[in-house]
Amino acid sequence: MNISRLKEIREDKDLNQKEVAEAIGIKQQQYSEYEIGKRLIPINYLSKLALFYNTSTDYLLGLTDVRKPYPKSIVK
Repeated sequence: MNISRLKEIREDKDLNQKEVAEAIGIKQQQYSEYEIGKRLIPINYLSKLALFYNTSTDYLLGLTDVRKPYPKSIVK
């Protein structure tokens, strides 16, 4: 995971760690550990972060440099 992405996107949105942590339902300390790479982010929180930041999990993981989220597909 590209841990610098979490800090970068948070700072770009002028948020502090506590605000992000509260938005996804965790403690600030836990979020801080994700941001510095001390703890791996569980998939459910990774998904919440992507929704919160309006980006893709691939962007947060460093698999793409495109910040826009993927379009939602319509299954018929």
